[in-house]
Amino acid sequence: MKKESNGLLAQIIRATTKLEPNEFRATALSFLFVLSLMMAYFIIRPVRDAMASDWARTETSALWTMTFLASVVAVVTYGFIISRVKFSHVVPGVYIFFSVTFAIFFFCSGILADSTIVDKIFYVWLSVFSLFHVSVFWSFMSGLFSKEQAPRVFAIIASGASIGAILGPSIPAFFADDIGTMNLMLVSSVILLLPVPIIGKLQELKLTELGNSGLKFNLTQAKRLGRNPFSGFSLLANNPYLLGIALFILMYVTMSTFIYMEQREMLATFDRPKRAQILGGIDLAVNSLAVITALFATSRLTTKFGMAVTLSIIPILMVGGWVMVAAAPVLGILIALQIARRAGNYAVTKPGREMLFTLVNNEDRYKTKPVIDIVVYRGGDMAMAWFHTALREVFALSLTGVAFVAAVVAGLWAITGIYLGRIYKQALESD
Repeated sequence: MKKESNGLLAQIIRATTKLEPNEFRATALSFLFVLSLMMAYFIIRPVRDAMASDWARTETSALWTMTFLASVVAVVTYGFIISRVKFSHVVPGVYIFFSVTFAIFFFCSGILADSTIVDKIFYVWLSVFSLFHVSVFWSFMSGLFSKEQAPRVFAIIASGASIGAILGPSIPAFFADDIGTMNLMLVSSVILLLPVPIIGKLQELKLTELGNSGLKFNLTQAKRLGRNPFSGFSLLANNPYLLGIALFILMYVTMSTFIYMEQREMLATFDRPKRAQILGGIDLAVNSLAVITALFATSRLTTKFGMAVTLSIIPILMVGGWVMVAAAPVLGILIALQIARRAGNYAVTKPGREMLFTLVNNEDRYKTKPVIDIVVYRGGDMAMAWFHTALREVFALSLTGVAFVAAVVAGLWAITGIYLGRIYKQALESD
């Protein structure tokens, strides 16, 4: 009877998710893995974002410059370590390291008397963490599942990120007054340790149930790159396909930065608790929509319409959204655009983008992905923040003018997505 029940459950799961039976456990554990990561991050994200409206445009742009520089240092250090240590050891090490830093930040937060300094250090460090932990996770996923398995499992795994992003803000929302704002750092520190035992189990399933022993790779044996911590940068510069992915991310960052900067200014009229409430509501709407889309639409979208449509659909929606903002530059429409952009990224664009890395060999992926995800992303943040500041203060553009510039960039973003999607399709057909 139990066997029949398990068989029925397997049939239901396969019918609703397209998963193969041997992928169930690895997908579920990967789901819990990213859920824990995003929950840890989103517990303290509203605290960071609420700070930004207290600062001038130039202060925020300067902080993004500091974040970029810190990201470069982090990626070079990561490259140094990964050339000397097995990647299977690096992954849990990254999360243990950030867990320890959050604990240190918690214990040291009472030492500095000037809260502005504490706020800005926290703002920069959390911004580095927000990309680094996700990049390492998806590098691990790209080496865990094959390119045939990725379209079936990545959207479901990505929904775990959205659920974690829903659960995370609920802790400060319900318990912030009792726990205290800075104590949330300690809560995040503990949650970040939860994926460590999951990583070991996933490495075991990769070789057994998933049957992906051929993807096994030891970076300590990478003789061509040797021990050069900057090798990820040179690999990226010499690979047109990876440069295309980097350009795609840069276009996405432009959208994110423009919306963030305009939203920050519109929220400046509210006090910090009200801002946190509005931002929390945005997070809830984004992640609820992303979960529904990822579970029931994304894998079918990729399977039926292909990668070109998957990567270009959100950019095309952004073109229309920015035109609407230009026509009616009000907070409500900007928030709706923010929700559509972020939910679309979590549920559609990001899973599709991560599938692109399954065409790249392990060595190139592990070396270049942090450069793309962190240095290119944060470098784009920095450049686009100053570009936005120039549009507003040097060229004196209104939100309407900025929206038209953003619509053009969104169109270029869509074209880049179509280009990458066609390369992906050709690679699958050649196999």
